[in-house]
Amino acid sequence: MTDDQTSPPVTVTLQAGPTRAGSIDDFELFYARRALDRFRKRLGRQGLLDLLAADIEEGNAVLRESARTSDGRFKAGTTVLATQGLTSAVFLAWMDRAFAGDEDALLAAHPEHYVMGTDTIGARVVENIGPHVCSFYMGGWGTDAMAWAADADELLPESEFPRKMSSNLFLADGTVVGRSLIQFGDTADGFTAHLTVYFPVTCPDDVLDHHLRHYAVEFRNWIVAAATARS
Repeated sequence: MTDDQTSPPVTVTLQAGPTRAGSIDDFELFYARRALDRFRKRLGRQGLLDLLAADIEEGNAVLRESARTSDGRFKAGTTVLATQGLTSAVFLAWMDRAFAGDEDALLAAHPEHYVMGTDTIGARVVENIGPHVCSFYMGGWGTDAMAWAADADELLPESEFPRKMSSNLFLADGTVVGRSLIQFGDTADGFTAHLTVYFPVTCPDDVLDHHLRHYAVEFRNWIVAAATARS
């Protein structure tokens, strides 16, 4: 499916039948998530890596070339989420536990999460970067981690946010292909999250925009999971 596809001029509305509340879109999302979870579990981590090996090689080549032609220069975008009914402390405590070893919780947050865990190099992520399936590592990820202190002041636009997590994103050969900076500030009824990603400047703008959407989906689902775990 591409962004330029348009919906046909037809509407279908559910009038009666199911006893459980929800729209047809809600039902489809439930079944899509259930089917995806089944395939992930049946294939397993290595099965997914084997299945996606060619896609990963192609996607990593695109990122590596973007890094080469950008010569260390990055461009950034930020997704902003507002949460009510949960504090940032509760969410980040859940997130720390999940990243410490609950791969199922991490994978469930987005359909294009394939692997999240550690190997001999470090914290590995296999997911889509725009249309490309990529395998990269996070160079330190925690509530106090600042992976690039030399330019941290420049890259912290919300310095009043007390909770920050940051990381370099790099390939297995050490090529830095991105940076991540997420910041959280509590509000009267919850918290605000500023989720910033940095990609090489020669990456297409559409790749950056897709990752801002990716952030919105995964963090919304992680926040909901944290709230569910608390209750």
